[in-house]
Amino acid sequence: MSIWDEKNECMSRDEMEQLQLERLQAVMNRVHKNVVHYRKTFDALGIIAEDVRSLSDLAKIPFTTKEDLLINYPYGMFAVPLREVVRIHSSSGTTGKPIVAGYTKNDIRMWSDLVARLMTAAGVTHDDLVQIAFGYGVFTGAFGMHYGAEAIGASVIPMGTGNTDKQITIMQDYKTTALVSTPGYALALAQRMEQLGINPNALNLKTGLFGGEPWSEKTRAEIERRLMLTATDNYGLSEVIGPGVAGECLCKNGLHIYEDSFIPEIIDPDTGKVLSPGQSGELVLTTLTKEAFPMIRYRTGDITSLNYAKCDCGRTLARMRKVMQRSDDMLIIKGVNIFPAQIEEALFRVAQGETPYQIIVERKGAMDSVEIIVEVTDKIFSLELQKQRSFLETVKKRISDQTGINVDVKLVEAKSIPRQQDGKIARVVDKRPM
Repeated sequence: MSIWDEKNECMSRDEMEQLQLERLQAVMNRVHKNVVHYRKTFDALGIIAEDVRSLSDLAKIPFTTKEDLLINYPYGMFAVPLREVVRIHSSSGTTGKPIVAGYTKNDIRMWSDLVARLMTAAGVTHDDLVQIAFGYGVFTGAFGMHYGAEAIGASVIPMGTGNTDKQITIMQDYKTTALVSTPGYALALAQRMEQLGINPNALNLKTGLFGGEPWSEKTRAEIERRLMLTATDNYGLSEVIGPGVAGECLCKNGLHIYEDSFIPEIIDPDTGKVLSPGQSGELVLTTLTKEAFPMIRYRTGDITSLNYAKCDCGRTLARMRKVMQRSDDMLIIKGVNIFPAQIEEALFRVAQGETPYQIIVERKGAMDSVEIIVEVTDKIFSLELQKQRSFLETVKKRISDQTGINVDVKLVEAKSIPRQQDGKIARVVDKRPM
C-alpha cells in the first residue's frame, strides 16, 4: 500500500508525542503573542507555554468553543496580519454569523498535503480522474479535496453540486475513476443511474471519498454495491482546517488522524474530563501546524472514540471511530451544518412572536429533506388564505437565507403537534436511518 508520508504516518508513539509537544509549545507561544483571546485566557490563569512539559499538561488549558469564535468574528482569532491571509473560508454559526477561517500560503500548502495523504490512503493515485461533487465557494470541502487531488497529481473535474444528469454524463464521457461527494449524494447518483438504465459496471469508477455527513456501514455497503466502487470516509471541519483532519485507509477500520498536525483528545461532554483511549466522548482538537487560524483544544461537538493500536496498513496514527452523533443539537443536512436555533429565529421573526413548531428531518430516496411544521396561532389564523401562503413562502425564504438549505413549511391545526410529558414539543424529529 502506498503511504503519502511514511515518516509522519508510521513513527513510534514516543516519537509522535515528542513532535507534538515541541509543536504545541511553539503554537502556545505564538497564540499568546498574536491572539488577544488566548493571551487574555492564558494570562488570567497564569499559563505560559513553558508550563506545558508533557502532553498531559494540555488538560490544564481551557477549551476553545464555537461561542469564542463567534464573539471574535470575523478576524479576532487570526494569529497573523490580514495581509498574510491568502484565503478565507467560513462555516455557518448559530446566529447566522459564519465562523471565519483564514489560511496563509503555507497553510494552503500544508492543507493540500494533508488531504493528499488521506486520498492516497483511500487509494487515489496520480492516474485517477477525480470528480468533485461538493459545493465550491466558502465551504471548505470542495477546495480542500481539489487541491489534495492536484497535489497527488490526479486530474480534477470540479463539477460542484447538483445537475445530477450532467454529473453522470461527465462520469461516462470523461471516464471518472474517483468520486468525491456526500454519501447521500452518492446514493442519489446511483438512484438516477438506475432510472436511466445505466449499468455502473460500464463506468470507470473505482474509488469513492465521502464525507460531510454521518453515514453507517449499511450505507457504505449500499453505495459500494450500487456504484461498484470502494467507499471510504473522511473527516474535517472548517474551524480546524476543513477536510484533512482524518481519513480511512483501505482497511476501513477507523479514520487515521494526522497527529503530526493535530492533537486529538476525547472528553466527557458534560464534565470536560479527558477520557481514556477507547472511551466514547466529544472530540477535542488542537492544531499544531496552522499559521493563520490556530485552535487550542477546540470542542468539535462530535462524539467518537480513539484507537491507538497499529493499523494493518502499517500506519501508527490514532484512529477515530466514525462520527454518528453530536454532543449538541446541530444537524447535518446535505453536508451543511444547521442549528435548530437558526430555524427558530427565522420563524419567530416572520411570525413576530413565539409560534409552536417542529422540525422533521427525513431521507426521501437518497436525499435528506427538512419540513417545518408550524401550528396555526390566532395571529396566523386571522390572516386571509393568500396571506397565509405568503407567510409560508416568507418563512421558507428566510430559513434558506439563514441556513443555505431549502425546506418545506406546512401549517397544521393548533395543539396538533405531539407534546412530551412536560408539555414541551420535541423541536427536532430526525427520522433518517443510520
